[in-house]
This record gives sequence, C-alpha cells and structure tokens, in this order.
Amino acid sequence: VQLQASGGGSVQPGGSLRLSCAVFGFTLDSYDIGWFRQAPGMERKFVGAINRSGGISYADSVKGRATISRGNTRNTVFLQINSLRPDDTAVYYCAAGSSVIVSNVASQTAYANWGQGTLVTVSS
Repeated sequence: VQLQASGGGSVQPGGSLRLSCAVFGFTLDSYDIGWFRQAPGMERKFVGAINRSGGISYADSVKGRATISRGNTRNTVFLQINSLRPDDTAVYYCAAGSSVIVSNVASQTAYANWGQGTLVTVSS
C-alpha cells in the first residue's frame, strides 16, 4: 500500500490549487483516503476525507473552499482548494485507512499508510 501526493506549489492569495494523491497496491474500493496538512511549527491537522463509498467530510477550516473527488481511474484522489489564504500554507499529506469511521475520520491514527507530502505555499 503506497500513496504519493503531488501538485503543490506557490500560489497567490485567492488562487486555487488541485493536489493529487496517487495510490498503488490497492484500489479506492478498499480504503478510505484522508488529507492532512502540517503548517510550519504546527501539528498535522485534518483537512478532509473520502471513504470507500464516496462519502466526503471536510474540516471547518476548508469547508466551502475545498473539494475532494476521485479520478476515473479509481487510483487517484484529488483535493482542490479555492480562495487560498496564507494560513493554508503547509505540507499536505494523503493517507489511507481501512478502519475509518465517523468518530475517527479526523484522527491521524485512523490512517495506517501515509504518502510523502507536497508543499503548498500561499504568498503574495
């Protein structure tokens, strides 16, 4: 089970970015995928998740600005964030879990497999 996040970069405030999470060794029918981010000097925090049934949840910090979706190839998950703000600056990670439920969807411990992060910098 492997994951690889990509698509990060530098963007101005108000801009948009779409991150990709490519999964290897499993299909999205068997794992739930979570997105987390870690700002400099801060702890890693939940951004959103999509479960194997297609149910999606978002953190309040990105609700209304973020969209999580699955690609047609069934091995890619996307995270798009619009109206980016400087406080969205962080390393973004995707992770896979097989025992994610409503009560632990925002917990890092629910996800056993993590990909390398991709850096998003929002600055003018």
